Amino acid sequence: MTKTDSTGSTWRYRWAHRQNERRQRAFRAADEAWRRRDDELRRLRTLAVSFHGSAQAGVGLPMELAPGEEVFWTLPAAQLVEVRHTAVLPAPELTVDPDPPALRPRRPEGVKVVDAGLAVLTNRRLVLLGGRGRRDWAYGRMTGLSHDPGAPVTLIQVLDRRRTSGLLLPTGAAADFRFTLTLAFADAIEQRAAVVAELDELIAEHTAARPERPAVLTPAQARVTALVPGGRRTVAVGAALALIVPAMLIESNPPTRAGSERAAAATPGATGTPAPPHVAPAVQVRPSTSPEPSRVRPAPPRGTPQPPVERRCGAPANPFGYDFCDGQRIRRPAAGVCDWFECVPGFWSDRGWLVQCRDGSISRTGGQRDVCAGHKGFRRTVWR
Repeated sequence: MTKTDSTGSTWRYRWAHRQNERRQRAFRAADEAWRRRDDELRRLRTLAVSFHGSAQAGVGLPMELAPGEEVFWTLPAAQLVEVRHTAVLPAPELTVDPDPPALRPRRPEGVKVVDAGLAVLTNRRLVLLGGRGRRDWAYGRMTGLSHDPGAPVTLIQVLDRRRTSGLLLPTGAAADFRFTLTLAFADAIEQRAAVVAELDELIAEHTAARPERPAVLTPAQARVTALVPGGRRTVAVGAALALIVPAMLIESNPPTRAGSERAAAATPGATGTPAPPHVAPAVQVRPSTSPEPSRVRPAPPRGTPQPPVERRCGAPANPFGYDFCDGQRIRRPAAGVCDWFECVPGFWSDRGWLVQCRDGSISRTGGQRDVCAGHKGFRRTVWR
């Protein structure tokens, strides 16, 4: 009689139930993460299309707005920071990061807080109204802009100021500030449509990557290996050991027992005349005219399987699967990518997708106006 549990189900039914529950849990977790990102992308697109500032929002602020200037965003808890020595920052860009990294409330090394006050974003400039005065960053005079990937710090370089300065914000307000600053800068150069187009592309890529609901497994698909702890892996390891251990025992020499030499000497055959030793025939060896050994290797026999050739389309071998063929764009490359590819200076401060420049180096400037600037221009996209 078939063994059943308290519900009358056999082990095959229990196996199918467990596997389906596990698959459904994994699907629900992936689908929930997909929906959160989808909602965020569509929220950002709505803001990019319909968000506009207002001159009424500047009423009561201790600053005078220029004609046609509108306030986009304000924050009363901003800190003014300065950097004494810094490299040239990348040019301001219109790239949107819908999945920003987790920021820690810390101040990077070399960044000094010099003032604090109210930060105001308008369609023409960024202003900090601090206790020591006012600091303006006009969009038309910006030459460099960089958002720290690990801290809520934004550094800005302008034409009329030698020292690099910027803002240190609360971690919860950094993402909204960076996106609003991108919109404000896009408005200033009349390129808001480029931000909307990038968000449309991100939404299309995300829609194509929606997780699919797994198929339901039936009891008939259960294998006997499911009864063994560890399943197929345990059975495979056991079968391998069953083949390897006997082979090792056969190839190994058995130990010589004590007294075996003495017993061999006592046999009748030992008293007779020993057989003459076998002498190998003499072989005349002629000196070779070319002392160097032949370097020609024999061709492998037909039917010998050849190792598969990894498809990279000219990309260097790397453990991340990055190539120059096709696939998905890489917006957040692996941390060790510069150990396998030649990265441009300031690689991690950019925010575009991964591209290769004409000088052979790779850059995170894909989708920007100045892609591969200073490196002979764009060559091709890096895919995964």
